[in-house]
Parts: sequence; C-alpha cells; structure tokens
Amino acid sequence: MIIEQMYTGCLAQGAYYIECDGVAAIIDPLREVQPYIDKASRNGASIKYILETHFHADFVSGHLDLAQKTGAAIVYGPEAAPQFNFYSAADGEELPLGKATITVIHTPGHTMESCCFLLKDETGKEIALFSGDTLFIGDVGRPDLAQKIRPELTPAVLAEHLYWSLRGKIMPLPDDVVVYPAHGAGSACGKNMCKETSDTLGHQKHTNYALRSNMTRDEFIREVMTGLVAPPAYFPFNVLMNMQGYESLDKVLGRGLRALSPSAFEIVANETTALILDTRDPASFAKGHIPNSINIGIDGSFAPWVGALIPDIKQEILVVAETGREQEVITRLARVGYDQAVGYLVGGYENWIRAGKEVEHVTSVTVAQLTVQAAQQTLSFIDVRKRSEYDSEHLPDALNMPLDNINEHMQQLNRNHTYYVHCAGGYRSMIFISILQARGFFNLINVEGGFKALKESGAFRITDFVKPVTQL
Repeated sequence: MIIEQMYTGCLAQGAYYIECDGVAAIIDPLREVQPYIDKASRNGASIKYILETHFHADFVSGHLDLAQKTGAAIVYGPEAAPQFNFYSAADGEELPLGKATITVIHTPGHTMESCCFLLKDETGKEIALFSGDTLFIGDVGRPDLAQKIRPELTPAVLAEHLYWSLRGKIMPLPDDVVVYPAHGAGSACGKNMCKETSDTLGHQKHTNYALRSNMTRDEFIREVMTGLVAPPAYFPFNVLMNMQGYESLDKVLGRGLRALSPSAFEIVANETTALILDTRDPASFAKGHIPNSINIGIDGSFAPWVGALIPDIKQEILVVAETGREQEVITRLARVGYDQAVGYLVGGYENWIRAGKEVEHVTSVTVAQLTVQAAQQTLSFIDVRKRSEYDSEHLPDALNMPLDNINEHMQQLNRNHTYYVHCAGGYRSMIFISILQARGFFNLINVEGGFKALKESGAFRITDFVKPVTQL
C-alpha cells in the first residue's frame, strides 16, 4: 500500500495519492493533474477514484480535468450536488481499492457536504484518516464559509454540526490512526493550525483544543467561533467553480501563454482593462517596473494574495514574470480561479527596457539610512502587517494599515505626505506600495527588511502592547 502526501506550500494544501494492488485514488487534487497521472503511470497503476472531501473555497480542485483524462469517478459524500457527473457515496459506504477499502464518513460542520475518508488495509484495520477540512493538526475547519452559499447555514449552526461529527464519528476511531488533513499552517481555512501536516488521532485528542473529551457543545461552539477573521474575498467564487465546473487548465494555459512583444504588451495594456501583474521579487520590482503594474512575487504567498487583492476573479491579467516561469505563474493563478491571463511579456522586464519603454521605480531605504533620517526629522510609518502582528509589537507611532484591507483605507492617506512602509520582511510592503503607486501615490518609501530589520537594529523603540494611536 502506498500513501503519499503531495503538499503545496503556497496554498498550505495537501492532496493525497493512495495505491493498493495497482489501483489508485487521488484525494483533493490540485488544478494541475499531470503529476498524479504520471505517478500512477510510473507505478503501473490505474486511477479509479477522485475523492473530494468537500467543495473547496481556497483553491480550484482538479477533479474535472483528472476525470476527463483518466476516466476515474469523482466521488462526493452525502448532500453534495455538483453540476457535473459524479458518484454520490452514502455515509459509511466502503469503496474497494485493490485489497484495501476506503470508508466514506459524512462529517458536516465545515460545510454540510464535508466528508472524511478512512483507509483500511486488507484485514480491516484502520490505517489513515483523510480528514479534509473537518480536522486539522491543532485545529478544526472554520464554520463560517458556507453561509456565503447558503445563508441559513450560520456559523453557529455549522459549529454544532461539527461538534457532533467530531464526537460521534472521528473521536471514537483508534488512537493509532494517522490523520492527514487537507491543510496546514498558513491556510485561511482554519485559525490555529500547526506546522505539522500529519499526526496520530490519539495525539490530537490530547493536544487539539477542539477535541477535549470534557468539552460541552456550547463551549465548542464558542471556542471554534472565537477569533475568526474575515475569509479572503475569492473564497465563494472558488466554491462555485468547484460546484459548477470550469474551463480545462489546458485551455487556460493556451490563452495565458500568449507571448507578447513589448509593443504588443503595451497595446493590450492601453486598449483593455487588463491588470499588469509583475511577479518578480520585490527588490527587482523596486529597481524598475512597468507603470501601473502591481507586484505580487511568485516566491511568496502568491495565490492567496492574488485572491485577496484582485477583487474580480474574471479580471483579465497581463503577466510579467522571470523568463521561463510564465507557465508556473499562469498555473498558480488558475489554482485560485484566476483563469483570464491573456498573455505575458516575452523576454520579461529586461526586454521592456531594451525596447526603450517608460518605467517607474519604488524608493527603498535600509534601516541604517532610516536611522540617520529619523535622527533629523519625524518620520511617518505605515505598518501593513495584520492587526494581530501589530498588536504583538510595533513601532510606537506607526499607523496600522493591513494589506488585506487596503481598499478600505487608502483614501485616508495624504498623497503629498511621505510615508515609510514596512511589513514583517518586505514582501507585503512592496505589494502595498505597488497598488497605491498604480493609483497615483508616489510618496511611499519601502523599508528594506521590514519590521524584523527595524527591531534587530536596536535603533528604534518597539512597543509590545497596544498603544492608542490613530488608526487608518
């Protein structure tokens, strides 16, 4: 028997390949399905099932393309009603996988159709639980996502369902069962996930706050609902794509991988509403970029920030990427449903420079330079980290303006005033500055190294409690 977790760090997402006696199942596949097909081919196995734990909100699953390419059955549990052919498995139904079996366990709570899949070996021994978003390592699935699709499913209603699902169906399983969740730390599908991506159920019973044996229903509902922040705006759109269907990734790539010369790129940018997305690292963007482009670096939390900051999932996008990484960018956009990439700048930004096209820059300062300036004048700082990060520690007079909420507060900035912008390390601050620069704010200076560098320098006073300062 083969169990392989195929983990994608930028989404904090775990897909799974399970194989027994030449028969394979894929659980919660990503949009690009060729790696699963290749793995089965190398092993001389055939993919029989595509098992979906629920309608995902944070990424577009690859179930449709994988089914089309392999003939495998798409399997959901009870209460799922997608708009394509699928197999509706009953609660407790056993799906044969070679000599092994996979038992479908309906666990409503994160969503009403949520299921876990329990793998048993040929003797019937429970081996592994693929828990989807029902049970994470250190946490459980948030109960506030389905309301966007079905208003009657309030967080309290779903939290109560989740309580009974965990107590009645998951916690009675043997302690040595290995839990393999759909997500790990960094995912917005939970609030307190650990960095580990698997664990025994027995250890989780002792360490996961939501699995306390003496926890009452009311305590569970209250604790699960406490501390939830608003989910990314793109989540409901991904749910609908997973329910209703979507274009083949092959077609999305064919459209996005349209090589545009600098002149052709400029024409498309000027004559359409396409957004120019520069995916190079922040330092390269600062040194020079195409006017009105925004920077979300491919080597950071790319897909989640795209989803959080580009409000229209159907937005046409022109891509600026490092040469050779164009397909990677377009694929990662498609992972979260941004399928309308319409071309990329052939030869990258360097080719734009060679063509003599107009460019803009972002001014950056080192902490050493900033220390000299701060001794000479009072500086205005904007801290674009999350509120929880700011509350933990911050510069005393820094204005907290989380990147997540940039559109809500930017009108309160004075375009003629100079602000020094920082995040934790420099990734988010460049995104922030690029968005505002594209909207006519040119007096924003990036602090290289972010708050980490400011703190380590010892030159700036740090407040480690919430101080009542003006908030934007």
